[in-house]
Amino acid sequence: MENILRPLIVVGGAVVLTLFIGWATDLLLRKADGRHHDTPLWGLLRRARVPYQLVLCAALLRGSYDQAELLEEHRAGIGRTLTLVLIGSAAWLVIRIAGAVVETSYSRYASSRAHRDPARVRRVRTQVELIMRVVSAIVIVVAAASMLLTFPAMRAAGASLLASAGILGIVAGVAAQSTLSNMFAGLQIAFGDMVRIGDTVVVNGEWGTVEEITLTFLTVRTWDERRITMPVSYFTSNPFENWSRGTPQMTGTVYFHLDHSAPMDAMREKLRDILRECPAWDGRAYNLVITDTTPTTIEVRALVTAKDADDIWTARVTVREQLLRWLGEQHPYALPRVSTADAVPPPGRPDRHAPPRDGAMRLAFGKPGTDHG
Repeated sequence: MENILRPLIVVGGAVVLTLFIGWATDLLLRKADGRHHDTPLWGLLRRARVPYQLVLCAALLRGSYDQAELLEEHRAGIGRTLTLVLIGSAAWLVIRIAGAVVETSYSRYASSRAHRDPARVRRVRTQVELIMRVVSAIVIVVAAASMLLTFPAMRAAGASLLASAGILGIVAGVAAQSTLSNMFAGLQIAFGDMVRIGDTVVVNGEWGTVEEITLTFLTVRTWDERRITMPVSYFTSNPFENWSRGTPQMTGTVYFHLDHSAPMDAMREKLRDILRECPAWDGRAYNLVITDTTPTTIEVRALVTAKDADDIWTARVTVREQLLRWLGEQHPYALPRVSTADAVPPPGRPDRHAPPRDGAMRLAFGKPGTDHG
């Protein structure tokens, strides 16, 4: 009877104690989260409930397994398994706690700076995410090494591995040259403020927003919802456009190819009226000038301003659409055309292609009754 009760008491007690401590800890974190609404730390720490209970359970079972006297012929294997679970869950717990602390610090910083310096907030966000990736990678490597060292064969091979560490380091460095360069490029991007999450960039002719930055690659979400994934080393060795660098204000242009008779003064007034009704225009400046001419057309440039890249796109397409519609309805003669028929004359000008008047006909053909042979 004792052989049955002892394992049940030891294992069951460890499980029950784990669940009780986990419930009590979660209750305290919930109350702390309710009292401190200004910080998300306590709510984020509740996400570590599962690894926390795994650490407790594995530690209790590892410490009391000898008293259970269960499966004694497999004691070494079960003990090593519990040790591996303890190391893995401890690494998981450390990553969750570090993530909660870092996320809390970023949230406080973002809430205090969001309205004053959004570019700096994006920079800190990029740095925080890369730091968390580095911390997670270090914790995972240390945990994996600790797991391997629990095996006697790996400890015996440790001396020979250390003796050949120089040669292995050279070989690994050559083999992982591209990966290492990308990792260092990721750190350079994070702390060099070259590009940040949320920045609007133009890469290889593609316009989009930086969605994710890791130690090895960077993802750009284009305007049509495509994702372009590129190695981070590209951004440290090739030129690219960063429209969010510095102030987000932008100046945009819209080009029109029109007839030489286009009413420039009326177009300037119409451009002003269009922009006054356009929410994307920031009111800083606008202009409309002739920038080039050809034997058949002129090139007209409309200049508009906006507070960021998204609004400048909206302002440009609004000006292009409404100004072309207005020209087609009010001044169709101003649109470019191929002269295959009589043109529509502008208001107030004589039609050179209209039939001549009677006087002109008499001048051209002589007086009535004259014989022209």
